[in-house]
Amino acid sequence: MAKVTKLPPSLMNISTFRSGGKGGQHQNKTESGVRVRHFPSGIVVVCRDERSQYLNKKRALAILQERLKKRAEKPKPRITIKVGEAQKARRRETKKRVATKKQMRRKPAREED
Repeated sequence: MAKVTKLPPSLMNISTFRSGGKGGQHQNKTESGVRVRHFPSGIVVVCRDERSQYLNKKRALAILQERLKKRAEKPKPRITIKVGEAQKARRRETKKRVATKKQMRRKPAREED
């Protein structure tokens, strides 16, 4: 887990719910699932992996932090590569070969007298 820096509580809503699933009576009776909604970005993180609400909240905040950091990163610009003349010539040759194959498959034209 990444180190969690403090996010202002006014920018998010943390709610709990019964997580359900495997775990029997303990999971069915306690509200250990945590949902964190970050208002400015609209990101919603749900965590119900652990049995305790505290650990789920801690993990959900860490996931939210990671997603915000990933969203803030700018993608690397693509580097355009110029296609070489030899590559262009090879491509034209293969296109010519394919075109002649297709012409051979066609039905011959009917000659009318």
